[in-house]
Amino acid sequence: MSVTLDHVTRTVDGTAHIRDVSLTLERGTLSVLLGPTLSGKTSIMRLLAGLDKPSSGRVLVDGKDVTGIDVRQRSVAMVYQQFINYPSLTVYENIASPLRVQRRPKEEIERRVQEAARLLKLEPYLNRTPLQLSGGQQQRTAIARALVKGADLVLLDEPLANLDYKLREELRTELPRIFEASGAIFVYATTEPSEALLLGGNTLCMWEGEVLQHGVTPKVYRHPDTLRVAQVFSDPPLNIVGIEKKNGSVQYAGGINAPATGLYADLADGAYRVGFRAHQLEVANGAAGRHAFSATVTVTEITGSESFVHLHRDSQNWVAVLHGVHEYEPGVTLHAALDPDNVFVFDAADRLVASPKSIAFSSEVPSGSREENASNKKNA
Repeated sequence: MSVTLDHVTRTVDGTAHIRDVSLTLERGTLSVLLGPTLSGKTSIMRLLAGLDKPSSGRVLVDGKDVTGIDVRQRSVAMVYQQFINYPSLTVYENIASPLRVQRRPKEEIERRVQEAARLLKLEPYLNRTPLQLSGGQQQRTAIARALVKGADLVLLDEPLANLDYKLREELRTELPRIFEASGAIFVYATTEPSEALLLGGNTLCMWEGEVLQHGVTPKVYRHPDTLRVAQVFSDPPLNIVGIEKKNGSVQYAGGINAPATGLYADLADGAYRVGFRAHQLEVANGAAGRHAFSATVTVTEITGSESFVHLHRDSQNWVAVLHGVHEYEPGVTLHAALDPDNVFVFDAADRLVASPKSIAFSSEVPSGSREENASNKKNA
């Protein structure tokens, strides 16, 4: 099975929610819709599901035009940010409910409920009601009900957003296994770049109703086509500084001059913008080959295993992420250093012209998360 959006636009009260989006999703794939609030993620899902009709363009299933066909006539299941279960029914009956609506035989209902419960690790809780479950167990129940339906297209709209940190981490590590075992088309919406990296598959970076870039998740992360894509796929926010390349040297905005080494060496003379993520900004007394700056600490956030150091330099505000606990008082001057081989360079039109040639994927993912999953390796 495949689902295609063919030059789809969705306009509501004169405001474009989706702008000329074309994409095809194939069976057995996971696609992550990544973007800030109001970027169009939910609008895309509603068009895929048939809950909304596009203002222009077509929705195709296996090449057949299904634009305007009601969601009840499509093989679709959806899980929302706010998990929804029937409070008076047991977990078993919640999971079984779509099968009962389909009037499936009793033996088939039993088999499929048990399979879904085993996949979602809900077997010990089948006789409990939702109010007797934790938030994570309730969300797993909602996901199991979506899976047991046997839908060809499963849409998950920020399903972990309302769970606490521990439960989110638990389900994040389980979901790729669940997706792989199901074989359906999965579409997962999130505002968090780290979640996209953890889930793997393919990522669609979205901004104001447009799909800016679509590809295998690590590739989009490492080689963003534009400055905007790099910003969408960066948390903490992408650090940015202007440079001028001229006669074998670069001048950074704020007056620092340095040799045009590393990625700068092959740039034509002219103006560029350099983007670098928090883990690409070093805080030290300077190192060989690095371009060093003096910057003032504005605040330090300690998360436990990492410290986020906010720096102000000239008119720029930067963030550096350091492993371990680092306590810097506001107003302290630090030396910040950039490796000219480890930055993103964008031209005057904000198109990527140079990016790091090699980055260890594990160093880009937050502590405690996993490496690329099997689908990343297969598609890379």
